[in-house]
Amino acid sequence: MPDVLGYRAKFGVLGPSTNTVVEPEFYMMSPPGVTCHYGRIYIRDQRLGNDEQFEHLLVQIREAIEQTVREVMTCEPDYLVMGMSAETFWGGKEGNEEFTRKIERWSERKVSTGADACRRALELFGVRRIGVITPYQPVGDAQVRRFFTECGYDIVALEGLKCPSAVAIAHVTEDRLRQAILEVNKPDTEAIVQVGTNLSMVRLADEAERWLKKPVIAINAATFWHALRANGIMDQLRGFGTLLREY
Repeated sequence: MPDVLGYRAKFGVLGPSTNTVVEPEFYMMSPPGVTCHYGRIYIRDQRLGNDEQFEHLLVQIREAIEQTVREVMTCEPDYLVMGMSAETFWGGKEGNEEFTRKIERWSERKVSTGADACRRALELFGVRRIGVITPYQPVGDAQVRRFFTECGYDIVALEGLKCPSAVAIAHVTEDRLRQAILEVNKPDTEAIVQVGTNLSMVRLADEAERWLKKPVIAINAATFWHALRANGIMDQLRGFGTLLREY
């Protein structure tokens, strides 16, 4: 019997316990019959003020994520969606592939990751030179740069916002994000990618595409688009960018 509300798909979403943006943005983008069920990866120390603290946050995620997978699987989701991005970029292209295999082994479900979703979106748009926005410290930016470079993309400009804590990422204002978009929009930038799932940029990216006349990919929109299409759900949704509207 199908779920009464999630009769088309039930998504188990894995995200840090500090994240306050993924849930509402995924709910906002969910078409009728698709439901999202959030599993919180426990973060006991959310400081991100330097490279060492940033790497310590990733250690905490690695320690807690298998248990979170077990917990979210108790609602019997059809598919998993990563509501965090840093770990999906770690180790470059091979690191993302290994992370995906690990989650799929634990859950016996397929999974969409932010890194792979952004790569597939860029392939669709047929671009190679990108600008990137992150909330990370330099150690995290280096991993993002490595992933895209290994996938064949040239990072023209990267703006790392260096947020001091995991919760503080959600405090970044639309004005600051708009400024970051303009800073990475160099003359040879063909597309802009925003990573960091606790940055709320889905609606701003949709707006920015209209005045920049180029793709602006918010990672939450890309990841949710990837999950929907992987499950055969082809609804074209407005207000969240070109990906969900046209592809």
